[in-house]
Amino acid sequence: MTTKTMMLAAALLATASASLPAWAALPAPTPAQQQAADAKKAQAAAQAAKDKESLAASMDAVSSRWRGRAAQQGWKTHPPVAIAAAAPAAGAPAGASAGGIVTPAGAGGQQAGHLPASPANPIVESEKWGTAPPSEDQKAGPTKAVPHGAEPTVQKGSPENVSKKK
Repeated sequence: MTTKTMMLAAALLATASASLPAWAALPAPTPAQQQAADAKKAQAAAQAAKDKESLAASMDAVSSRWRGRAAQQGWKTHPPVAIAAAAPAAGAPAGASAGGIVTPAGAGGQQAGHLPASPANPIVESEKWGTAPPSEDQKAGPTKAVPHGAEPTVQKGSPENVSKKK
């Protein structure tokens, strides 16, 4: 193929692909198709709930077995950790929690953009963000210039070489 033929073929392909979306419109689903899709979604949701319960039961069984073994062997155990609630559904509005309660979401997904001041979730202080004072070891200002020909403040070389220069 020549270059002209390849360019013509590419142009025709681009034109044809641009007009495809107009031809590709699908008809609306029939009521029977919609019912079948709804039944399939309901079946998938039921299976997911069943799998979730099965997983929780399995995790509880493993946990109780290990806690029983720890008690027999005199190991120190801590109370079980609560598992966080599930994330909001994909179609939920912004700021919706797992319980379906909508809260005003601000910066960082926090309520109104502020973190609560509590021992469990303290406010983060950062020099970079300007919420904390500068560190004591931070450089106070730019390095001052020295006159031309002055001895450098840092002596290069090993200590033996520095003492021999003098």
